[in-house]
Amino acid sequence: MFQGSAAKQGILERLAKGPVIGDGGFVFALEKRGYVKAGPWTPEATMESPEAVRQLHREFLRAGADVMQAFTFYASDDKLQNRGNEAQSKFSGQAINQAACDLAREVANEGDALVLGGICQTPTYLSGKGKEAVQAELRKQIQVFVTNKVDFLLCEYFEHIEEMEWAIQVCKETGMPVAGTMCIGPDGDLHGVTSGECAVRMAKAGADIVGVNCHFDPETSLAAVKVMKEGLDAAGLKPYLMVQPLAYKTPDASRQGFIDLPEFPFALEPRICTRWEMHKYARDAYNLGVRYIGGCCGFEPYHIRAVAEELAVERKDKPAGSVKHDMWGGGLRMHTKPWVRARANRDYWENLKPSSGRPFSASMSKPDQWGITAGDKLLIQHAEKTTDEEQNEVLTKKSSLKA
Repeated sequence: MFQGSAAKQGILERLAKGPVIGDGGFVFALEKRGYVKAGPWTPEATMESPEAVRQLHREFLRAGADVMQAFTFYASDDKLQNRGNEAQSKFSGQAINQAACDLAREVANEGDALVLGGICQTPTYLSGKGKEAVQAELRKQIQVFVTNKVDFLLCEYFEHIEEMEWAIQVCKETGMPVAGTMCIGPDGDLHGVTSGECAVRMAKAGADIVGVNCHFDPETSLAAVKVMKEGLDAAGLKPYLMVQPLAYKTPDASRQGFIDLPEFPFALEPRICTRWEMHKYARDAYNLGVRYIGGCCGFEPYHIRAVAEELAVERKDKPAGSVKHDMWGGGLRMHTKPWVRARANRDYWENLKPSSGRPFSASMSKPDQWGITAGDKLLIQHAEKTTDEEQNEVLTKKSSLKA
C-alpha cells in the first residue's frame, strides 16, 4: 500500500478519530486577488505567482485546515489549452501541477497538515471522446501526484457519475486513499442519476470518502449528502462522508447550481455566508455524520476558521488564527462604542439577519436553466478561441430559451 508522509497520520486514520477540516476555494479567492482569470479558471498562478498561492495556503493552515490541497483544479492538459487558453503551451500541465505540489508540501510541513492532489471533470468527457481518452488525460495529471507522494487523492467537481467512476478507477491504480465529491445537489447528476445512486456508485468504484463539493450552498450541499448517506446505508456501504460547499447562498439555484445564477461569477458577493452561518454549517455537517468538512468557491480563511472553532471541542484544539479572534464577537468588549460592545455575545450574532444594503434588490434570482449537458453540440470543446459564429449560436440559444 502506498505510504505518504511517514511522520504524519494518514487521512483515513484521522477521519477515524474525528473531524478533518479541509481548506477553501483557491480559484475564486485568487481571481479576486488578481492571479486567476475567470473563464478558463486554470491554476497557472502556481508558475506565474507562486508567492500568492503559498500565502493563501498559509492563511488556510493558520485558520485550522488539516489538508493543503495542491492548486491543480482544471489542470488537465485538455483544459489548459481549451478555447484559446495558452497555459499549456506556456508552462505545461506537468510543470503547473509540479509547482502546485511543491507549494502545498512546503506549507503542509509548516504544520501537521496533509497534502491532497485533486483532479476534476475534463473537456474531453464533455466532447464525448469516451472512457479511454478521458482516463488518459487524468493519468497524466495523477502521475505528478504519485511522483510527489501526496497523502491522498480527490476526484472533485464531477457533474456526471460516469466520468466520476472513470476517475476513481484511475486513482485507485495508485494504491492511495481516494475521495470523490460531485458538484451536484439533492436532485442528482446532470443525466438524472439520483444523488443516492451516485454515492453508491462512487463507493463501489473504490472511493474511501464520498460526498459533494461546489455548485451549492452549505444547506443544499448537506441535503445532498443526506440523500447520499441514505443510499449508502441502504446498500450497506460505509465510506467516510465529505462536504465542501460554496460560501454563497443558493436557494434559488437549479440543477446546475450557482453557474445558472445570473450573478455568476462577478456579482455573487451579496450572497456570501457570514462566519456565523459557517458555525451552523460545521455543526450540522458533524451531526449528519460528515467527518471531512471544508469549503469550495467563496470560502475564505475566516470561513474555515469558523468551522474549526465550532468543532474545537471535537478536535481538542483551536486554530492558530483564533489568537486574533474571540468566539462570538468577544473581542468587541474592547470597542470604544457601547452599542458595539453590546454585540459581544453569541445570541446577537447567531440570530442576526444580515441586510444586503441594496434598496429594492431582489431576494432571489431567476436561474438560467439552459439544460445543456454532456452530449449537446454546444459543449464540444476545442483548443481554438471561441469564434464569433459560435458565440452567436450561444446567444441564439439563450434567446430561444427566454421566448
